[in-house]
Amino acid sequence: MRWGVEQRLEFIEFRLFWEGTINRSDIIDAFGVSVPQASKDLSLYQERAPGNMDYDKSSRRYVALPDFTLRFLEPDPYVFLSRLRSVCEGQLSATDSWIGAMPDADIAATPRRDIDIDILRKVLTAVRTGQSIEICYQSMSPKRPDPVWRRITPHAFGFDGFRWHARSFCHLQETFKDFLLPRILEAGPLGKPGKRGDADALWHEYYDIEIVAHPGLTESQKLVVGKDYGFVGGKGTVTARYAMLFYVLKRLGLLGKPEKEDPRRQHIVALNPDDVQNALKKASGPQNIDFDQERISTGAAHDA
Repeated sequence: MRWGVEQRLEFIEFRLFWEGTINRSDIIDAFGVSVPQASKDLSLYQERAPGNMDYDKSSRRYVALPDFTLRFLEPDPYVFLSRLRSVCEGQLSATDSWIGAMPDADIAATPRRDIDIDILRKVLTAVRTGQSIEICYQSMSPKRPDPVWRRITPHAFGFDGFRWHARSFCHLQETFKDFLLPRILEAGPLGKPGKRGDADALWHEYYDIEIVAHPGLTESQKLVVGKDYGFVGGKGTVTARYAMLFYVLKRLGLLGKPEKEDPRRQHIVALNPDDVQNALKKASGPQNIDFDQERISTGAAHDA
């Protein structure tokens, strides 16, 4: 099946599943196809997914039947919610989201980080070609209060929920670090690489964070927390790269001592907190083994 046809069949199924109805005009508006092509797409969907829809003469629209079964889309609620979020964030237009009846929605906004598009393109080129790049970087480290030119070999990108960083080998400190993209003020020439990404053990190794409901919750509250986090047997697991572990723990509220926090705000705790702290020390890297107390108390990410 051609990609364009498959996309339109997915669109038909999306509208039927989430809104219960679709018409030729919906396909025409979304894809700019002709009336005969839209009719052909609807006929093809009926052929490929028999029993999913029927034509309602009173409304002059196709409607989903009671025994509707997904054939082209995964049964995942985030298929819809991710599109809704993209519209709320302004990254996707309502038309391109495939959502016809757009519900009123909003998100908890965060400040937009200023990332220079030319710098991002140069860092992407370095990643793609396996080269190093010279950057002028503003660190928050007291050792480097002013911008410093330094060379890095980036190999991956990470997002902590608020900020994007380039996971890179730092030629200055000879270790792998995170360089926040907004703090790269200028980008210079490409050059010979330092250590490549396959040598970044903390990026390639994973740690399983085992979580349980906060002990201060009632039994019924613990049950609903388990439902929220998909617990099995009273506990859940969140898998994270060691290189991303600090950010994941911070978002989950598991830095420090979450069991001492108000359970109305902090719903989960680590099943084995000592093991988590040992993993966090490993994630800090050998160059900064004593970081944990200051880093946890301030909530500051590992600064280059």
